Parts: sequence; structure tokens; C-alpha cells
Amino acid sequence: MTLNFNEAVEQYTTYLLKLSYLIVGNKQTAEDIVQEVFIRFYNKKVNLINEDIKPYLMRMVINQSKDYLKSGNYRKIKLVEMFSFNQSGKEKNQLIQQEEEDEITKAIFSLPIKQREAITYYYFEGLTTKEIASLLKVPESTIKSRLSKGRILLKEILHSIHWSCFYYFYVNF
Repeated sequence: MTLNFNEAVEQYTTYLLKLSYLIVGNKQTAEDIVQEVFIRFYNKKVNLINEDIKPYLMRMVINQSKDYLKSGNYRKIKLVEMFSFNQSGKEKNQLIQQEEEDEITKAIFSLPIKQREAITYYYFEGLTTKEIASLLKVPESTIKSRLSKGRILLKEILHSIHWSCFYYFYVNF
């Protein structure tokens, strides 16, 4: 079963925006990247079955996002926008919760791209190490290593900020 272009756009846009945002850290840039990916996808007129479209589009978004990070434009833009976290502790003061989310986001964006990718795919996208390895075309052991190193770096960064933020990260990861 094949998906037409409009159905693919409708079905995968939100997911691809989130994926690109997790890499580049800027909403407008992520929107531009996803738009460019769909334009290229449309122009190529690739006939993929439904199961193959999502990984194909994900690979295109990842490559385009990484190309952006290598470009000179990336150096000019500050990472200002934040992730939206699903946090179970709703009894926390909203202001404190937002501050902690901001600190965690800054810490994640301060990681090298390889560790940031592994952390975001694993914890925020819910992918397994095997799925991430397949997506990034690296051995699964490399993903495990990147996750381990990323966790260590994040714990160091968050611990140096303040205890409650570190506690949130430690408990949830």
C-alpha cells in the first residue's frame, strides 16, 4: 500500500518537526528543514510502501538537520526555544518547574551532537538502541556508548547547576 504525498505530509509533519527540532534546537529552522525535505520528497516522486516512508523521511530530516548544524547560519542563531516535557509532578510550582525544564534543555543542548542525538532519540522519542543504530547507521554498541557518555555529561552539568534539577533528571532517567 502506498501513501500519496498529501497523506504523507499530514501523517508525518508533526513527528518530523519534533525530530528536526531536537537536533537543531530552533522551531523556525526545524520548520524550514521539514518543508525542504517534503519538497525534495515530492520532486523525487519516490514510490515507497507505507512502512518505508517514515524511516526514509526521518533519514532525510536527520541529514538535512546535520547539514544545517555544519553551516555558517547555525553559528549565528542562539538556541532559545525549549522542549516540552511531560512531567508527572504537577504539584510543583509552575515557575520552578519551568526553570528546571529550561536548565535541562540548556544542558541537553550543550552536549556534543552525537550524545544529544542518542539521548533525544532514546528518552524523548522512545526508540530502542537497536532502532537508533539502524536509523543512524552505526553499530548498536556505539549508541550504547553515546548514551552512557551523554548521561555522564548531563549528570555533571545538572549537578553543577542545582540539586533539584539534578534530582529530576536522575529520577526520570
